[in-house]
Amino acid sequence: MSPKGKLISGHLKEFREDPLAFLTNLRNRYEDVVKLRFGPKTIYVITKPEMIKEVLVTKQKAFLKSRAFKELKPFLGEGLLTSEKDFHMRQRRLMQPSFKKGQIQRYADDMVEITQNYIKGWQEGEKRVITNDMMNIALAIITKTMFNMEIQVGHEAVGKPIDNAMKIATGKIRSLIKMPRNLPTKQNREFNQSIKILDEVVYGLIEERRKDNTRSYNDLLSVLMEARDEVDQTGMTDQQLRDEAMTVFLAGHETTANALSWTFYLLSQHPEKEARLQKEIDTMLEGRPPTADDAGSLPYTSAVIMESLRLYPPAWNFGREACEDIEIGGYAFRKGDTLMISPYLMHHHPGYFEAPEEFIPERFENNFLRTVPPYVYFPFGGGPRVCIGNHFATMEATLVLATIVQHYSLELKQRLDEIIPEPLITLRPKNGINMVVHKR
Repeated sequence: MSPKGKLISGHLKEFREDPLAFLTNLRNRYEDVVKLRFGPKTIYVITKPEMIKEVLVTKQKAFLKSRAFKELKPFLGEGLLTSEKDFHMRQRRLMQPSFKKGQIQRYADDMVEITQNYIKGWQEGEKRVITNDMMNIALAIITKTMFNMEIQVGHEAVGKPIDNAMKIATGKIRSLIKMPRNLPTKQNREFNQSIKILDEVVYGLIEERRKDNTRSYNDLLSVLMEARDEVDQTGMTDQQLRDEAMTVFLAGHETTANALSWTFYLLSQHPEKEARLQKEIDTMLEGRPPTADDAGSLPYTSAVIMESLRLYPPAWNFGREACEDIEIGGYAFRKGDTLMISPYLMHHHPGYFEAPEEFIPERFENNFLRTVPPYVYFPFGGGPRVCIGNHFATMEATLVLATIVQHYSLELKQRLDEIIPEPLITLRPKNGINMVVHKR
């Protein structure tokens, strides 16, 4: 089935105006598969969990990342998010040891200490842009844990260039006319300048590490710098290191920061949920800082984060392009077709979630996910390309949330109609979220 589109642009204009509303309407009107056209490009929106599993897991070799991700390559290069096939698998094998459970638990103390140091200056009644705060905390954590370096530049120096690059890349992805990057347009100049600023930070990290021969490190950067190809024993070039580091910077702080920002917003609108969260944290921690062991021993805290990720999944939408003719769920797709998969659509599906628009952390108690099909809830993707940092992000969100909730309650200080989800590469609060700090 397919809704009627415009002669030239197809359904692109409606999608660009409000992607979340447009896709939700499609899910409500049609079943399983909806055929769209974005200009000359054919897109199929998949909303059946069994078909999603085929695309991401059982028949994943028949697909590549969608062509839209090519717009991210000037930004992320051939990093883990954008690379394909054998090269992607090679890079993932090299990076995997840094994200194993035993390794990431070593980062727990840094996560808590960085958060404590950041919030200790918050004053009673102070108004803060909590989205910037979460970006700063997450950026400091990813830099310390993955690159073993302190970074004080924060949102202004790194967050803003990432914001600009993401917004421009999203515009390019959704545009029918692809302007070459080397044309001196205003948008291209801003995009290139943002990448230049980020390159200076990342290459600076690499250069400092290459100069420092006096210490041994056990972080992601050292793993990548010491890694050798199985065939020719060559190591990574600075360009390859840069691409993976840039990907970690984006995926490692942007997504977690957005998830935490949405969580504090949701808690501010549900004081009874916040009270239960406070009680669990106060009872379990008894005033001491949380540890790695606590990350798995705070069930309601975990449920709050899972529900926040359900309502506002940072990776809200992604695509796969068929690299061969393939049958999925009884439907035939041709080489070059793009299949669009949206965690946001599935997470809000009334067929699987009761009161899907409401914030109900309790729904994740009693092994709820075992009662629904796989790929109804998948905030970190799935299959061989599942987010490599999913356990890292979950532990970080739990520890940061617990640390802040121990000391503060956050009150929303703007109108509800100003809290608008902005579906760029990630799902972020448009224009930020302003909150007032109250000491507990």
